[in-house]
Amino acid sequence: MILTESAPYQEPTEIVKEKLEEQGWTLETTYVTDIILPNQAVSRGEYDVNYFQHLAYLNQFNQDNDTEVEPIFSVFYARAGVFSLTVDSLEDLPDGAQVSVPVDTSNNGRALALLADAGVIEVDESKKPTELSQRDITANPKNLEFIEVDQQSLAQTLPDVDAAFGFVRLVAEAGYDTEDTALVLESDPAVELPFTNGIAANADFRDTEAAQVLQEAYQSEEIAEWFADYQGGVLDYTEEITIDNSADTWSDYTAD
Repeated sequence: MILTESAPYQEPTEIVKEKLEEQGWTLETTYVTDIILPNQAVSRGEYDVNYFQHLAYLNQFNQDNDTEVEPIFSVFYARAGVFSLTVDSLEDLPDGAQVSVPVDTSNNGRALALLADAGVIEVDESKKPTELSQRDITANPKNLEFIEVDQQSLAQTLPDVDAAFGFVRLVAEAGYDTEDTALVLESDPAVELPFTNGIAANADFRDTEAAQVLQEAYQSEEIAEWFADYQGGVLDYTEEITIDNSADTWSDYTAD
């Protein structure tokens, strides 16, 4: 397995390793901070699975790189929002305010969609949130300037911009009070599936015994409890996607 070197990926995986060892399985892990390598490595067969991304990012990666990695089962949904250290509401953003947003396509559109839903900008409503870009902004009355940065660095930009889109988890990990700094948080159930994180692999891995034992370990009471305790529950543990329904879920999602 190749996965992100951060708490919501690393710590549950260490619990899973112990659970699997008790059953006679060995889970070998490689921790990285790169968001390109894990899908490349799985696609090439260097690793069986990865754990670092949501469905929207995986879909975009496959389109951009001609890969066919698929979600196997879900682990958590990472809620996002817009945060600020300088203003108390989106209405208070000054003209020409700088707002940091993710550079990758799927999360960039997610940020723009959230700002549009909040009435700060207007966007082309014919496009899905995961497909939006700055080219699709149809009205920007506050003349916001969007600063595109790596998704993992968004929380670190907060002292330097008027507002930043970010994952609640990363803002909390950066030491900021998410309730005090949040200007708006995602609340649309429609975004939960695209931005659900889980285990991904090549499609033929889905039918293996190894996939089954991995799902049982990750979708277990111990893992659910870990997420409930982590940073006051800023991540939503989910068993919505399973080995049994993931192929159909992925087919339906990518067909939209």
